[in-house]
Amino acid sequence: MSRKCDFLVVGGGIAGVSCAETLAICRPNASILLLTESRIVKSVTNLVPIARYLHKFDVREQDVSEMGVTIDTLVDQLDHINSSEHWIRTKGGLVIRYDYLCLCTGGAPKLFNLRHEKSRIIGIRDTDSVLELQRRLVAAKDVLILGNGGIASELAYELKDVNVHWVVKDSHISATFVDPGAAEFFQLARSEVPEKDAHPKTAIKRMRYGEMMPKEQQESSHGAALGPDWHRTFDLSGAARNGDKVLPKIYYKSHILDYQELPERGLAIKLGHDDGSSEEIVCDFIVSATGVQPRHEYTSDSPITLASDGGFAVDEMMRTNLPDVYAAGDVCTASWSPAPHWFQMRLWTQARQMGSMAGRSMAAKSEGETVYQDFCFELFGHVTQLFGFPVVLLGRFNGQDLGRDYEILVRCTRHKEYIKFVLQNGKLRGAILIGDTDLAETCENLILNGINLEPYGDDILNPDIDIEDYFD
Repeated sequence: MSRKCDFLVVGGGIAGVSCAETLAICRPNASILLLTESRIVKSVTNLVPIARYLHKFDVREQDVSEMGVTIDTLVDQLDHINSSEHWIRTKGGLVIRYDYLCLCTGGAPKLFNLRHEKSRIIGIRDTDSVLELQRRLVAAKDVLILGNGGIASELAYELKDVNVHWVVKDSHISATFVDPGAAEFFQLARSEVPEKDAHPKTAIKRMRYGEMMPKEQQESSHGAALGPDWHRTFDLSGAARNGDKVLPKIYYKSHILDYQELPERGLAIKLGHDDGSSEEIVCDFIVSATGVQPRHEYTSDSPITLASDGGFAVDEMMRTNLPDVYAAGDVCTASWSPAPHWFQMRLWTQARQMGSMAGRSMAAKSEGETVYQDFCFELFGHVTQLFGFPVVLLGRFNGQDLGRDYEILVRCTRHKEYIKFVLQNGKLRGAILIGDTDLAETCENLILNGINLEPYGDDILNPDIDIEDYFD
């Protein structure tokens, strides 16, 4: 059993689908094959510009049959790569010959596990794991969430009718994205919101997974990664039925020391705190949302060079060290010299950008053309929602890699907006914009143009001065 294609893309997440769609645009007459483990793939839709180079978008889940006539699809799993002879073998025994290969196999949850017992520990990363969470919640009254990133933050405040114990290693929530000031802004906004508004009723269009995926795919633990606002399509209700919305109990600077299964129900968990103290809590299960690690459980004839974090090392054209083998998304690590205002975070925004860049690079190589790295890699930008607020992150938004040589300006309006500027030598290096600030494009221009803001002093965030018009 064998087949041949010009371009082979492995992975049905945002990176893989973006790569395949870019190839379909750049090489409309070429044969493109998307190899995916699940019949449900993720694509970007409703792309809306927030600034010149910054976009927000929705993630659409669709069956592979809806990919269109220009992209062939195959539901199977990659097993082995023979890069010297340009073919791969799937778990199903199919040999696929290719001219160019792009690996977009994503990441796997870093599952907390003191012992190798996973019956009461769920790693949240993809659609399948959230469906498992949904099933567990039906009978749950107490849940422990471990982690402090985007998924943990969303879960902590979206779970209903269940007592949430949120264990974070930092001194404030959502430390992956925001600083302590923004975390306080979020907590005040959520704690003071009326109960009737805590969970607004929205029309939810839910996919009928049972009909769309064969049984073996429903049991797979390797679906495509979650996209923005993923929690809106799931019923995350527990069995406590408290009546009133209960805010999560947060354990700061804490970690799990040990746990044991109880004969009646759930787990007895011993928490350790940074000050040396400890305490015990009881919960039905643990939700581990402590990030991801690159997932590459397949073999190759020659070793693929790995970066220090375990991802495939890629250059600015998304090429690995193997001939005509590219990688994009969570499975790869940017190993080029980055621009001053860009760094890698494993987010759906960068999965889309990397996938598209890999597609352009492969298409150009196949036609003997030269292509340059996309301008989106000049400036880190991410648009998301946290606790019901729109959030824009730009540049070195938390002073990443700036040492101590920077200053911060903050403007906060209770329940409305939180604006933070990171300045170095009088120039804007990064920004956090929470709420409807309309400052994304202005900040983008200020960062990229390196405008000296020292003459304006603290007035740069004076609410009586419209800097959007001033720097237009």
